[in-house]
Amino acid sequence: MGKSYIMTAFGKDRPGIVADVSRVLYENGCNLEDSTMTLLADEFTLILLFTTGTEDIEKQLLKECRHLEREKEVSAFLRPVDSSPTVTKTTFTERTLHVEGIDQAGIVYKVSRFLADNSLNIVDLVSHIQASPNSGTSFYVMDIHIQVPAGTNMDKISDGLAGVGEELNVDITFTN
Repeated sequence: MGKSYIMTAFGKDRPGIVADVSRVLYENGCNLEDSTMTLLADEFTLILLFTTGTEDIEKQLLKECRHLEREKEVSAFLRPVDSSPTVTKTTFTERTLHVEGIDQAGIVYKVSRFLADNSLNIVDLVSHIQASPNSGTSFYVMDIHIQVPAGTNMDKISDGLAGVGEELNVDITFTN
């Protein structure tokens, strides 16, 4: 079994940025296992999970990250991660929260703080700002995939989220 790493990288959006970063992995015998890539403002961002069978590859990969910075203007960072499978003792169901309302500071913080305080784990969060079709006002939209442990009192969660929504003046709904 190989060693696992997470690489984060970002740079000014342009054709070839994915090829530049993935070349580093390919040419060093790494296997890309999972990724998230997206455009944020005018920066293209990559989060990559990969494995390698080579034991002493980290020094070479760090050198390649510096090369990406100098030659391609892509900032890349590397971190080893535990590749052993984790045993989940808690059973859970997955749910999705949809949040939308007028854009303001604190939406992500207050919703995520409520979730954490109630032992609900975020596994994916996607958000963006869009113009309201009627007024052109900045509208914040967020979808959060969460893990809900078995035995969680969903009435308490719904009531608590309603309170957070009222405080922020946003709508918070379960979409599944």
